[in-house]
Amino acid sequence: MGTDLNDGHEAAHRIEIALNGRRCRVIHQGVTYADTHASFTVIESGAENAHYFPRADVNMARLERSTHTSHCPHKGEATHYHLLTEDGPVENAAWSYESPLDAAAKIRGYLAFYPTRVDRIDETS
Repeated sequence: MGTDLNDGHEAAHRIEIALNGRRCRVIHQGVTYADTHASFTVIESGAENAHYFPRADVNMARLERSTHTSHCPHKGEATHYHLLTEDGPVENAAWSYESPLDAAAKIRGYLAFYPTRVDRIDETS
């Protein structure tokens, strides 16, 4: 009979970064913050899949760099951004790895958005 116990051994952490040719958009309060056919989808153990958008396809005028940072042992140090909306900022709604670890080099400078802090992240054909 199988067991979920890891008997003291960590399961191998898996991170896969795949080019996503489908149209991905971030929409909040009717405003499109990002729209691309050139995102990367990061598939990582223990985390929801995340779409990373190239800066050229993000409305950077509607983002403001935050002083908040976070650390991922597999991707590195993340810089966070506020979404600027008509109703005021949505704090730390997006993040980016400016100098990622080697395993995440493909997403250097790309931006991802927290699905819980924006209205929609769409993926269509």
